[in-house]
Amino acid sequence: MQKNNTQKNHNIPYVLTTLTAVSIAVLMALTSTSMSHAFNKDKPIDGQMQIDGQPLRNKQRLGEMLFFDTRLSKNQTMSCATCHNPDLAFTDGRQTAAKGMVSLGDDGHSFGNRNTPTASYAHLSPNFYFDDINQAYVGGQFWDGRADNLTVQAGQPPLNPVEMGTDKSTIIQRLKQDAHYLHAFANIYGKDIWQDTDKAYDAMTDAIASFETTPLFSPFDSKYDRYLQGEYELTPLEDLGRTLFFSNDNVNCHRCHKLPQSKEDDQYETFTNYQYHNIGVPSNKQMLTLTQVATDFVDLGLMNHPKLTHDANQKGKFKTPTLRNVAVTAPYMHNGVFKDLKTVVLFYDKYNNPDNRINPETNKPWNDAEVTQNISLEKLKAQKLTDRKVEALVAFMETLTDKRYEHLLKK
Repeated sequence: MQKNNTQKNHNIPYVLTTLTAVSIAVLMALTSTSMSHAFNKDKPIDGQMQIDGQPLRNKQRLGEMLFFDTRLSKNQTMSCATCHNPDLAFTDGRQTAAKGMVSLGDDGHSFGNRNTPTASYAHLSPNFYFDDINQAYVGGQFWDGRADNLTVQAGQPPLNPVEMGTDKSTIIQRLKQDAHYLHAFANIYGKDIWQDTDKAYDAMTDAIASFETTPLFSPFDSKYDRYLQGEYELTPLEDLGRTLFFSNDNVNCHRCHKLPQSKEDDQYETFTNYQYHNIGVPSNKQMLTLTQVATDFVDLGLMNHPKLTHDANQKGKFKTPTLRNVAVTAPYMHNGVFKDLKTVVLFYDKYNNPDNRINPETNKPWNDAEVTQNISLEKLKAQKLTDRKVEALVAFMETLTDKRYEHLLKK
């Protein structure tokens, strides 16, 4: 990506916190966080749908219907909600041979080779760009940022052979057979929208992305948020974890898992700076065997971005994910290699603690990094953790769970 194409965006991360807070406040004024994920297919999309007395905008309502529509997949077995289940923090909770590491496709036998990220809070990621100040790529969607924004992202899974596996023409023809869609698309995007398959498909992805901006996806009502509002008192262990998390001379989690220029305990914190790093995650051999990929396969991460395939400096880097709902969205890392959140904390600690040599999930030494170049060792520097500090960090991250998912937390 050429610098002159991104120069105009270089200030985005430094205003992101303010813009995010304003946009979220507006969204939360428009709709309620109690919006149900169930929809009534026979209810006209006419702008009259009420959520706690507030009208849901036409485009969001249309996007809601599309999000749950299996006609977007070849065999009509999958919708967006199949891999992004709103009852499971928008992750894939299906019981398959992959055990959540990766997702099963519409054909019933194909698996992807990356863990399905949560769709929670995804719309708050900035469009993909190069930050000239920090000399880093930021934002976008997917682990490698290959979709510049949420609208582009929404259009890719239906066309991916190992996901929903269909094509634009088939999808649009199916949607045109539904009177609800015929009316809604024409009403929102113009009466001529159905005359061009590409434009109709783009309208579909735009509507889905619009639905994903509703507070159903980003309610900001976790224990941590309630703590900020004076409605919840952190336990001593949770408070210790919060202190450690934001500390400048301890574990340094906030170096990557905090919005740029936001302060400790800022409202509407998304717990990611949206940058890309190689943190030395090992290959997931179990996943590779399942997906029938060569065991020496190396996921190039950001280097897989269409504009960065020749930039070896991006090899092995993946987007820093949000920590909101992290405690209920296992397994972890881009390849689902770790099953437990405590293991993730210990994995980070191994870089600073010579006594931390064993992966508790395998009872064997930590495996080598999948990509040994470009590891962000400076970002990983921290003080070694005691057992109590490990437990405290896990406890704090559990407080980042949306209220409606708190029942999913381990007891």
